[in-house]
Amino acid sequence: MSAGVSGVGSEEAPGGESALPSVYLHPGQLFASAEPASVTTVLGSCVSVCLWDRDRGIGGLNHFVLPIWAGNGTSSTRFGNVAMEVLLARLVSLGARPRNVEAKVFGGACMIQAFRRREHHLGGQNVDRAVAFLQEKGVPISSQDTGGHRGRKLIFHTATGAAWLKEL
Repeated sequence: MSAGVSGVGSEEAPGGESALPSVYLHPGQLFASAEPASVTTVLGSCVSVCLWDRDRGIGGLNHFVLPIWAGNGTSSTRFGNVAMEVLLARLVSLGARPRNVEAKVFGGACMIQAFRRREHHLGGQNVDRAVAFLQEKGVPISSQDTGGHRGRKLIFHTATGAAWLKEL
């Protein structure tokens, strides 16, 4: 169900909801499940895309660092184009129907003061990659919180598609 994920435990959701199995997602990892789980990650310039089949309760998310793997070296989910393809394929393999999948996009901050004058900083490139992929696949974005200059803590529930953010 997960790809190289550590930190599996039990976590109470914001608002005191019942405990779910919990996963902490590190940069370059992704997680998808047909079983309810709470997934937490922390983002700066990285991006997480949460995908969720609203009819089947199958969901997952990625946490990618760089927008594009250009084919040199080893392919990895550290790259947005790879992470997006792998996450969608993983959900479909778990039984999600592409026409029922919706997305939430988070992260892409410009964390370094010196780069804030650049129009196309790394965080913005990561967001652009995620949004372009979703548009290409016809996946609607139901929620988006991207850009800015601060990090974010994200908690995503795979079965309900609920997401909570805290600015850091």
